[in-house]
Amino acid sequence: MTPSSDRRHLLHRMEEAQRQTQRQLDMIDRQITRRMTALIPSLGRKQSGYRRGKPPEPGAFLERYRARLAALTAERQPEIDALARKLARQDHAIEALRQRLGVDRDGRPADRREHTGPTMDHHHAGPASVLRPESGLSILR
Repeated sequence: MTPSSDRRHLLHRMEEAQRQTQRQLDMIDRQITRRMTALIPSLGRKQSGYRRGKPPEPGAFLERYRARLAALTAERQPEIDALARKLARQDHAIEALRQRLGVDRDGRPADRREHTGPTMDHHHAGPASVLRPESGLSILR
């Protein structure tokens, strides 16, 4: 293999490793969502109704939901943080290699005059997430 094709192969492997890391983060997000969905019926049972003429507190369910979500997320937070740091490092390394190869995200030759430095665009477009609230609206907000 030529040095250029070796680097392109390396770039491909790095991008695949990055996709795998993102899949792991997404899997954690889905696991937390599944656990919260299973807990919703038990969170709603604590309503007292109109006991002694007092109406139920409207924000109580949401408060219990948020507290439980925070507890579940806190259990997985070390793993989430480690994967997020790994994803940021991978983004930076891939961008640096793309710069050296002179290609953009689609693998086409990049115009070097417009490019001023590595970008840290690791906020992936997609649905809002419990783990990545910056990607859209989240239940934690």
